[in-house]
Amino acid sequence: GEPEVPDRAEVMKVAGLSGLTVLELAVSVLLLSLAGLLYLLEVADPGPLPIRSMTQDLNNLREMFKALNKSCFILGASGETGKVLLREIVQSQLFTKVTLIGRRKLTSEDATRENVSQEIVDFEKLDEYASAFQGHDVGFCCLGTTKAKAGEEGFIRVDYDYVLKSAQLAKAGGCTHFNLESSKGADKDSSMLYTKIKGQVEAAIEELNFDRYSIFRPGVLMCDRQESRPMEWMARKLLVPVASLFPTAITTPMPVLVKAMLNNVILPSENKMELFHNKHIHELSKLGETKT
Repeated sequence: GEPEVPDRAEVMKVAGLSGLTVLELAVSVLLLSLAGLLYLLEVADPGPLPIRSMTQDLNNLREMFKALNKSCFILGASGETGKVLLREIVQSQLFTKVTLIGRRKLTSEDATRENVSQEIVDFEKLDEYASAFQGHDVGFCCLGTTKAKAGEEGFIRVDYDYVLKSAQLAKAGGCTHFNLESSKGADKDSSMLYTKIKGQVEAAIEELNFDRYSIFRPGVLMCDRQESRPMEWMARKLLVPVASLFPTAITTPMPVLVKAMLNNVILPSENKMELFHNKHIHELSKLGETKT
């Protein structure tokens, strides 16, 4: 006769899954697949950290850098990254002079320090404010918005046009080291608008031929954003356990990004262009820490 076909309950029982519904089983498989993907991202090798001076004492390098009396500017100091970056720069006293370039005057305690000046500009007419970009050794660009907030045209305007024009003026004004906050997955040939624009502006700035050009591609930035973005807030809350289990897979705490940027500034480099992926950023932020 025909072989008996065991019913679903018997199969589930044999498999030890009798207490699970089909939906619960599907969710379990999905979560296991996601965990596997995150693990692969966590252990993926992005290549060596693109700097040479790994063994030098960071404290000595920091003091040597301070003695050079360099100046810097920050674009986007009102944003989440810019605010943390400004705070760290002020506290570390790495630069003799700090200039904030933005569309409105900031009133925070860090923004009103004695060695911090502000240049208010109209990003639609940046050529008229070329003087704001003159005389800075180092530039930090943390400008950026989202398509959800500004629309497609507005996003391109800010993340490409404003960023590139600022870099051009900075180069003309004597800036020798330009630091760009980009994004994980940036690719000028991407089919996704966000990563495509990020990749295109990276490439366009490289053509300006700065003495040193550092690109940082962090993952999802973990911060308490003051600006109301409910979906981002929810996503960050959901990513907290992911960040704990797989810290370098897809997330980047804001202090980690800022510390990596400033550690990199004081490290000598023979590279004209440096690309730091998320895992590099985590690694770079830990330089100089005492291992226990």
